[in-house]
Amino acid sequence: MNKPMTTIETGKGNGGSAATGATAKGRRRSKAKPYGMLIATALLLAALALISAMTGSIKVSSGELLSGLLSGTNEQVEIIKDLRFPRIIVSMLSGAALAVSGALLQAVMKNALAEPGIIGISSGAGLVSITVVTMFPMLYFWSPLFSVLGGAFACYLVYSLSWRTGLSPLRLILVGIAINATFTGLGQSFNYRGSYAVTSVNQAISSIFTMKTWEDVHILGLFGGIGLSLSLLLRSWCNMLAFNDETARNLGLRVMRVRLLISAVAVLLASVATAIGGLIMFVGLLVPHIGRALVGSSYKLLIPFSAIGGALLVLAADTIGRTVLAPAEIPASIIMAVIGGPFLIVMLKRADRIHK
Repeated sequence: MNKPMTTIETGKGNGGSAATGATAKGRRRSKAKPYGMLIATALLLAALALISAMTGSIKVSSGELLSGLLSGTNEQVEIIKDLRFPRIIVSMLSGAALAVSGALLQAVMKNALAEPGIIGISSGAGLVSITVVTMFPMLYFWSPLFSVLGGAFACYLVYSLSWRTGLSPLRLILVGIAINATFTGLGQSFNYRGSYAVTSVNQAISSIFTMKTWEDVHILGLFGGIGLSLSLLLRSWCNMLAFNDETARNLGLRVMRVRLLISAVAVLLASVATAIGGLIMFVGLLVPHIGRALVGSSYKLLIPFSAIGGALLVLAADTIGRTVLAPAEIPASIIMAVIGGPFLIVMLKRADRIHK
């Protein structure tokens, strides 16, 4: 009688070990999946950048592009290098900065709908830049600095007008939409001044990446690179802000100081992207939400994914915009509005269902 019992028990033990092994293997796969999605998105971005470089009024093969870059003797490749490459890089850096800015603002404001374009940071950056350069045209090349100041002012207004013993997600979005509408209207009123400086600034903050130069790449690469690097350093604080304020304080986090610091980085990214790449909405809304579905809610992976995904999204919008109706161009902001508007409606409906 004892022997069958031993056999049965042993069988149970083997089954338990097999189940434990299968569970451990499943956990390893679930942990590896986010990294696989991150790598796949990066490879997709690299492929799209190559396709974008080869596509347009001047078309070359990948072999011609590579040999021309190495030899420097192919005139068509040299034109692509001087005109198309800066455009591609600026669109990617702008998308990365806007997407990461949106992810940071969502962490700070505890609102999944927070995005620099929706709450007025981008329009504030553009308005202050236009105003200062209109009054002092000689300061045109300092427009990125004025954009940062404008974005910071817009962010301050959103915080101050929506704060009532805490952050109300609905009130914050409504205040942000009102500020965005006000700043956008004021910015568009400058179109009727007829000034050359205003025309130049409008071209600079529009979402058409035509005639971007390597100087634009250097400026956006410098300040955008600083902002993206800082965002990676702040990722653990972003995760801690998911707790309520009291719990975060008990964990040793200085909540208000951290909020201000993360907001400053988000404003820097959104403002510089607006000054160089143009006013593009919904990038900071779409990409972080897609990232949460693919790589999870931890900012350890969400910030890198947002950077890569934002670059991919804006580059795709710009490539489509300059090729689908060539030689005419569709601004990337229009394509993003067509995509982002319905997405925002869906998110608002989901939020309504959650709060009912």
